[in-house]
Amino acid sequence: MKTIDELGAVDGKRVFVRADLNVPLSGDTITDDGRIRAVAPTIAKLLERGAKVIVASHLGRPKGEPDPQFSLAPVAVRLGEILGKPVAFATDTVGDSAKATVAALADGEVTLLENLRFNAGETSKDDAERGAFADQLAALADLYVGDGFGAVHRKHASVYDLPARLPHAVGDLIATEVAVLKRLTEEVARPYVVVLGGSKVSDKVGVIDNLLGKADRILIGGGMAYTFLAAQGHEVGISLLQKDQIPTVLEYLERAKKNGVEFVLPVDIAVSATFPDLKTKAPVADFEIVDADKIPADKEGLDIGPKSRALFAEKLADAATVFWNGPVGVFEHPEFANGTKAVAQALLATDAFTVVGGGDSAAAVRILGFDETKFGHISTGGGASLEYLEGKTLPGLAALEG
Repeated sequence: MKTIDELGAVDGKRVFVRADLNVPLSGDTITDDGRIRAVAPTIAKLLERGAKVIVASHLGRPKGEPDPQFSLAPVAVRLGEILGKPVAFATDTVGDSAKATVAALADGEVTLLENLRFNAGETSKDDAERGAFADQLAALADLYVGDGFGAVHRKHASVYDLPARLPHAVGDLIATEVAVLKRLTEEVARPYVVVLGGSKVSDKVGVIDNLLGKADRILIGGGMAYTFLAAQGHEVGISLLQKDQIPTVLEYLERAKKNGVEFVLPVDIAVSATFPDLKTKAPVADFEIVDADKIPADKEGLDIGPKSRALFAEKLADAATVFWNGPVGVFEHPEFANGTKAVAQALLATDAFTVVGGGDSAAAVRILGFDETKFGHISTGGGASLEYLEGKTLPGLAALEG
């Protein structure tokens, strides 16, 4: 893949940067600007070289038409603050506002287009409809830079079809992400320990399947742990459970034994009969710590307990490489954030090359107050990272290789 340093002269050129600015919003307030900060260096580099930069992204899941709650207008403001210069905002993607805003750009200036998913052509499964939208986007620019790693696993117009229509390169963010993922798949320093959390086993089936031939140790937490515990015959109460995944889990546990891969499950659990209020953060009166094989029938597992935290830290201590994807508890509530905090602290305590695999785990690191720079790498794409580790071809990367 060609990098932006290999694009040649960009001064005076209109450079379309496909970013991933899909940040969490509370009204118009951005609650985590990590993805904006991650792509800002690529944009700044192009601006310094005199390019007219057109930034585009999706946000949320609008249904192919404008929806004010998913507007990128607040992102334009925050991007301008990070870049230290005004960011013009086009109120549409390929309409009159986009055309006029792009036409008004001087060298070294930047605009952000409105949410790409306000146009049905962006996510269409019909090649012709998607291609027609890509043609309209291509008419705005001279060059294309792909730097939205969190979207490269999507076969969308701005990610997959547009690079074929313009001279293209990868931005610094994607180049870094791919280099990191190669260290997790091709050049692995051992022991290689993987921590998987999050809510569902089904979300991680492919990556577990692939890692059984690569990892030395897999630690399981979060909602998905209860399907593993149920597969071992334990009562899990009203905890999140995917019964249909139990046969798959049993097969994984058997294969792990054969392959010499150590599976580590929680040994104690923080449980409650009431799911915590994540808005008020009010204390949960009935929460208690129980052994993992003694979850009461009327209670739900919400975090790993203190023995499990110590066990996970012990299993991470000698690692040379760690990949972590998914919180191991309901980290948004202080009483159930201890497990996720313990995993983050264990990563910081090790000398390993540590990768936080995007999504909720990356958000947790920031929300819980950890210094991002102390980790080896914090990915901007949870789903994209997982699909890469599954061994899948990512459409957005394939398009940039062409």
